[in-house]
Amino acid sequence: MEILQSILLGIVQGIGEFLPISSSAHLILVPYLLGFEEQSLAFDVALHFGTLIAVLSVFFKDWIILAKGVINKVFHKKDSFENKMFWYLVIATIPGALIGKLLEEYVETVFRKLPLLIALALAVMGIFIYLGDKWAEKHYKNQTEYKNLTLKQTFLIGLSQALAIFPGFSRSGTTILAGRLMGVSREACAKFSFMLSTPIIFGATILKFGDMVAQFNLNLVIGIVTAAIFGILSIKFLLNYVKKNDFAIFAYYRLIFALLVLLKFIF
Repeated sequence: MEILQSILLGIVQGIGEFLPISSSAHLILVPYLLGFEEQSLAFDVALHFGTLIAVLSVFFKDWIILAKGVINKVFHKKDSFENKMFWYLVIATIPGALIGKLLEEYVETVFRKLPLLIALALAVMGIFIYLGDKWAEKHYKNQTEYKNLTLKQTFLIGLSQALAIFPGFSRSGTTILAGRLMGVSREACAKFSFMLSTPIIFGATILKFGDMVAQFNLNLVIGIVTAAIFGILSIKFLLNYVKKNDFAIFAYYRLIFALLVLLKFIF
């Protein structure tokens, strides 16, 4: 694998993992459009390790605070938002993790051979994100902020992660859409989606960590570093962007990218 290819795919992973545009779709479609060879499993793991570094870098303090809330509850019987949110995240992680573990390998194998189906998923989910965001803005005058999230809301957001095993749907896209449909604010959707990504990415990386170590080389290092840098930039960008903007730009991007894949297939 060429170094420039490693850099490009690291950028794709870092941006796609945290913006609602589907990193898994891009890691399949970008090589398809540019004629790259399919990357190895070790390289995929390296890219996920890079995004794990990114999300932990940005939210490390948040996780420490949540852990302290749990400790205070266990040893001092002190209820807190932090204790509650920690367990909400644990519960929300379970359904997506179980379904992902059962179906991910099969879905990835099938979808890698069907770029048009991935492009269709990108486009359809883009439309859903656009319409769901606009619908929530119209129907929920008092939207739920991060500190007011309920067990029901967080569980259903976590359950929606299961759809992310299909390249094109996007983990951040499905969780953001689920949150918006329940009246969760854009900022709260983004932050909870990022927090929820931590155990999922951690688990996926640990399960296949041995494959990365066994084939460790310079290209993997480049992929990790690039994915980490652009992952941090993507997280910070989206957290600031949603303070004043909706998700329409990501829907438009999805449709344009899907059109490029269609044109590539035809011509």
